[in-house]
Amino acid sequence: MKPIKILYAEDDETLAFLTADNLRQSGFEVLHCANGHECMKTFRRQTFDICVLDIMLPGMDGFELTTEIRKADPDIPILFLSAKTLKEDRIKGLKLGADDYLIKPFSIEELVLKIGIFMNRSRKNIPEKTTYKLGEFMFTPDDFTLRKGNTHIALTQREAALLRYFLDNENKVLKREHILKALWGDDDYFMGRSLDVFISRLRKILSEEKNISIQNLHGIGFKYSEVK
Repeated sequence: MKPIKILYAEDDETLAFLTADNLRQSGFEVLHCANGHECMKTFRRQTFDICVLDIMLPGMDGFELTTEIRKADPDIPILFLSAKTLKEDRIKGLKLGADDYLIKPFSIEELVLKIGIFMNRSRKNIPEKTTYKLGEFMFTPDDFTLRKGNTHIALTQREAALLRYFLDNENKVLKREHILKALWGDDDYFMGRSLDVFISRLRKILSEEKNISIQNLHGIGFKYSEVK
């Protein structure tokens, strides 16, 4: 199972280093941002499992950041870490869409425990999709098949896994290395060349679906999108 990926926003350099280091030692993947604008840009470019946010951030504070994150993703867990102790601040954060609030100084054990609880809750509440609709096609990942009318197209297991990953992350910028590691656990040269082959085949299969695109973002990765 791939590690839980955390987007962590904190402008205190020392606290950020200690917290991120402890989280990594606990088995999490952590991407740290030092200000709100950087954090929001990073959120839009990558896929995360949970956001851990300071409130008093430069550029865009944690409250503004939460508002923007919630517009993009209503479901991702958001946990505040803050020196703000007033009840009004906690209530404001929760009303904006945060799931919980830890007051500084906090224990890393409590933070790790809360992250685990949120992730278990999220995985239980979101059933895995067994059928997807993309354009005129119906896609069933379990049997690696795309169907349109009487036409059945068999995909390889890796093509099916890739298509499912795109569909689960529609309209998100996905880095090449993240796709490779998420699906096949390795981002070496040969797997990267294979990824290009799989994407070329998916584009060919879906070429008649004019509302669907798998965009190549040079030097970054790919973005799957569908105009509904």
